[in-house]
Amino acid sequence: MRSVLNYQLFPLSLLPLKKYQGGIKMLIIDSKDCENIDKALKKYKKKFEKSKVLLQLRERQSFIKPSVRRRGQVLKAIYKQKIASGQIEG
Repeated sequence: MRSVLNYQLFPLSLLPLKKYQGGIKMLIIDSKDCENIDKALKKYKKKFEKSKVLLQLRERQSFIKPSVRRRGQVLKAIYKQKIASGQIEG
C-alpha cells in the first residue's frame, strides 16, 4: 500500500483564484513518502505557473476600461495582419 502526502506549501486561500462549483481551487501536490521536499516544491511551482494565478493578480492590479482593452486587441490584430501580408517584417 502506498501512502500519499499532500503538500500545501503556500496559502492559496489568500489569493483570488478561479471559483468553481461554489468553492475555491486549491493547489495540492501528491507525493510519496520517500520523495524529496525539493521535488515536491518543484512540482508545486510548475502547477502554480500553469494555473496562471500570478497573471490574474497582475491583471487585477489596475482597472482597464473595456473600450481600451478592445482597442488594444484591434491594434494587435491589425499588426498581426500586416506581418502576415508581408508589409512589416517581424
